[in-house]
Amino acid sequence: MSDDIEANDFGKAKKMAMICWSSDLDRVWPVLILASTAAASGLEVDVFFTFWGLRVLQKNEIRVTGKNWMQKAESLVDPGGTDHLKLGKIHFGGAGTKMIKMLANEYKVASPKELLEMAQDLGVRMHPCQMTMDLYGLSKDDFIDGVSIPIGAASFIDMAADADITLFI
Repeated sequence: MSDDIEANDFGKAKKMAMICWSSDLDRVWPVLILASTAAASGLEVDVFFTFWGLRVLQKNEIRVTGKNWMQKAESLVDPGGTDHLKLGKIHFGGAGTKMIKMLANEYKVASPKELLEMAQDLGVRMHPCQMTMDLYGLSKDDFIDGVSIPIGAASFIDMAADADITLFI
């Protein structure tokens, strides 16, 4: 790696801060690809999962979440976990999503689940949004292992202000 990738002008490791706000496969895939690639390139990476993007961190086997009927209904409409991601466009009742997953497999593109695990192995910090957790009635037990402690928007803004690269996907 070249020095211009590894360190900023102050000699500290370069940092990237990202926001994942969607659980659409075509948005989650780029978040995880960019996060793992940046980490593999020596950057410190923080990803803030908020609103529908928070569902990406949910365990695949947990289907219904929440404390009241509105939260439970939302969890049924938008199931969490990397196994339940679908395309935001050309979904076609599941046919489009199945097709893109088949193409990804054929062209050896890592699945979102594999990318999430790879990102964690590379030290990417996954931050669930506390406000969204409260809104959806989610607890830390609903999430995959290795997720960072929940933070709020102000904490993420501090991270983003300190980052060399900030992305909203």
